[in-house]
Amino acid sequence: MSIRVAAVGELPVLQDIERAAGRLFREIGMPSVADEEPLSLEVLAGYQGAGRAWVTTDAEERPLAYLIAEVVDGNLHLAQVSVHPDAARRGLGRALIDHAAAYARAGRFPALTLITFARVPWNAPYYERCGFWSLDDGELTPGLRALRREEAAQGLDRWPRVCMRRDL
Repeated sequence: MSIRVAAVGELPVLQDIERAAGRLFREIGMPSVADEEPLSLEVLAGYQGAGRAWVTTDAEERPLAYLIAEVVDGNLHLAQVSVHPDAARRGLGRALIDHAAAYARAGRFPALTLITFARVPWNAPYYERCGFWSLDDGELTPGLRALRREEAAQGLDRWPRVCMRRDL
């Protein structure tokens, strides 16, 4: 397994990974999440151009999982972590998170943050095993609050969401 910045030509593959990973939400009664379209190529290109769209690849250098990150209130915010279901349970997501943490440490970011579903087994409980903890409302930064408002406007608040943090 290797981790590297996604190539521009691989951005449609990231969309495919997101669609495949999203289908798992249908199995737990979240069909609107399963049917949600992945980020646009233009948005993904912004992360890629900033050097914050990483992929894990197979032996043939084909992406199996990806992570995109942005800076929110001085922390590295994990905007999306997706693993193709065919490659699940191999440590790819954790490897990407650890890679993002190393990037953040090198850039002197104090923490990683993310927003996820509180009760989906491969979301908040998984991130807790990766060293994240849930933030109370009083601990939310202005940027995280803004992201939560955007999510609510998209209807993601139909299911409990949580902001999480991992200090570096």
